[in-house]
Amino acid sequence: MTIEQQTQTPAPSTPAWAMLRTLGGIAMLSGLLVVLVYQFTLPIIAENQRRMTEKAVFHVLDGAVAKRDFVLTAEDALVPAGEGAEGVHLYAGYDAAGALVGIAFPGAARGYQDVIQFLFGYDPACQCVIGSKVLKSTETPGLGDKISTDAEYLKNFEALDARLDAAGTALANPIVPVKHGTKTQPWQIDAISGATITSNAMARAVNDAAQRVAPAVQRELALFSEPNRSEGR
Repeated sequence: MTIEQQTQTPAPSTPAWAMLRTLGGIAMLSGLLVVLVYQFTLPIIAENQRRMTEKAVFHVLDGAVAKRDFVLTAEDALVPAGEGAEGVHLYAGYDAAGALVGIAFPGAARGYQDVIQFLFGYDPACQCVIGSKVLKSTETPGLGDKISTDAEYLKNFEALDARLDAAGTALANPIVPVKHGTKTQPWQIDAISGATITSNAMARAVNDAAQRVAPAVQRELALFSEPNRSEGR
C-alpha cells in the first residue's frame, strides 16, 4: 500500500435518515403549495365557468336576459338547482318581462378528433331547437370547426323540429343528419360538405339530449313559469 493510499481520507457519507427527512419535507411543502394554489384558484375558476355558462345560455336563447338553473335527475325528475340534486344541468331563460324564452340544455358526441360538447336552446312553445353553441371542440380548423362558424349550417338550429310523439315520452321524429343539400324535413340537419363526421356528431348530440330533455320539460312546464331567483346579464 502506498503512502498516498494510506493518507487518503474517505468521503463523508450522507445518513439515509437525513436524506429521507429532507425529501419528505420537500414533498410536504410541494403538496401544501399545490393545495394552497388550488384553494386560491378554485373560486376564480368557478366564477369564470359561471360567466361562460351564462354567456352561452343567453347565446342559444336569444332575447333572454335572466335565467334559473335546474337539474334533470337520473330519474328524469326536474328540480331547481342548489337543492343537493345531481344530474344534468338545464337553464331556463326569461325575457325582460319575465316570460319564458326557452330552456338551454347540454349535449355531447364524439366527432372526428374527440368528444365535442354543446349547449342547445329549446323553445317549449314551438317544441323546437332554437339555438346552438359549441362549448368544447378539438376538430380540424377550417373543416370540423365549421359547426360553429358556417352560417348556412347554423340555420339548421333556428327552428329544428323536436315535437314529441303522442305519448309525450320521446321525439315524434328523431333528429337526423342528411347529405348536404338533401334536407326535406324540419327535423333533419343539412350536413356540412367535407365535415360530415363532425356535423353528424352534432346531430347525434342534439337528438340524444333532446330525446330525454324535451319530454321532461313539457311534463314540468309549470316549474318554469316563475323566474324567481333568476340571474341577469
